[in-house]
Amino acid sequence: MGTGAFVNGQTYKKPRFTGGFDMPLLVVVVSLVVFGLSMLYSSSWDFSLGAYGDAMYMFNRQLTWLGLGLFAALVLAFFDYHNWRRFVVPAMALTIGLLIVVLLMNEIRFGAKRAILGGSVQPSELAKLVSILYLSVWLYAKRQHLHDISLGLIPLGVILGVVGGLIYQQPDLSAAATVLMLGGLLFFLAGGDLKQIGVLLIVATIAAWFVASISATGQQRVGDFLAGIKDPLQASYHVRRSFEAIVNGGWFGVGLGQSQSKLTGLPVPPTDSVFAVVVEELGWFGAVGLIALYGFLVWRGLVIARRAPDMLGTLLATGLVTWIAIEALVNMAVMVGLLPFAGNALPFISAGGSNLVATLAALGIIFNISRQTGEGTISDDEWRSYSAVVNLRWWNGRRGLSRARRTQRANQSAPES
Repeated sequence: MGTGAFVNGQTYKKPRFTGGFDMPLLVVVVSLVVFGLSMLYSSSWDFSLGAYGDAMYMFNRQLTWLGLGLFAALVLAFFDYHNWRRFVVPAMALTIGLLIVVLLMNEIRFGAKRAILGGSVQPSELAKLVSILYLSVWLYAKRQHLHDISLGLIPLGVILGVVGGLIYQQPDLSAAATVLMLGGLLFFLAGGDLKQIGVLLIVATIAAWFVASISATGQQRVGDFLAGIKDPLQASYHVRRSFEAIVNGGWFGVGLGQSQSKLTGLPVPPTDSVFAVVVEELGWFGAVGLIALYGFLVWRGLVIARRAPDMLGTLLATGLVTWIAIEALVNMAVMVGLLPFAGNALPFISAGGSNLVATLAALGIIFNISRQTGEGTISDDEWRSYSAVVNLRWWNGRRGLSRARRTQRANQSAPES
């Protein structure tokens, strides 16, 4: 079907590939990768030497995962994102199977059952990526019926409940919460009724309170967080050591590789605590620079979402870049005592192959969306972009309706001349 054809009386432009990558996004991704490798080497050599007998073990391992992640990103950058409609169901089935395997294998590391294959793979990271893909495709396919609670909110709750519940059993509270937040965001962007979204938020809040009240881990983390808010000296040991590193860093830091906290008891400096090492060695200026890189990445992802050729591309790009933003925000907020301890990785910086590969794979999909131009079928139930959703649903104060639908209804109601 060529450009300018008509489908059911509506103009259709077949999406086409531009062939080039989004250069601003590519530059910021390369910057984050290089920055991450530098900080990982600085934060991991002593920990790696003590834990594995080789100061280069974690760094070399991260290089291996980086190679795999870059390969995945390159492949997905040339894989038309529309084809995910054929693969998301098997991908979700595989992900759920891996989450079940994690629970059955009972491979405990740091008090949790999150990994398989000797701690090399964490299926919860894959679950976040696949959940965004699955929900984007599902919501796109069901966009005409999202106002019907039996076809919209209830099935969405079942999907999120299964994935989030399996992740929670590991336990990985932050990953489960991330999946639920992303599900709610995508439901909103797809055109879910605001009343249903309100119900979803209320149910999620009640569920979060219930989980925190019955979970020993949740109770301890919330208790430590509240105590730290009242008096930083009463915060958890992890947060207090993080404060020490941040204060020691000052405005300009002590210099790359010169952190003392990583040598004197800061818990897991190459993973959960890597942001504290960044601030200690590079100071607040270095931390602000890192935050600016994340901000630029998010901005560029949302620009790509706005320019996507159809709502599926908008949902995918927005969901994927928001996921990366949530991971970064939670990790940094925890290290400065603004959130209960969560255990999120800092994207591109923390040691961890599963998170790095999943993040790079997500960016590969975003690059693929950026390479496509043109408009799909302008149906009466589809928005072209995130900005259109915001404009129609907040500025007009009504349930989301596309401009095409309103125009069509206006034409139908107008008298014939």
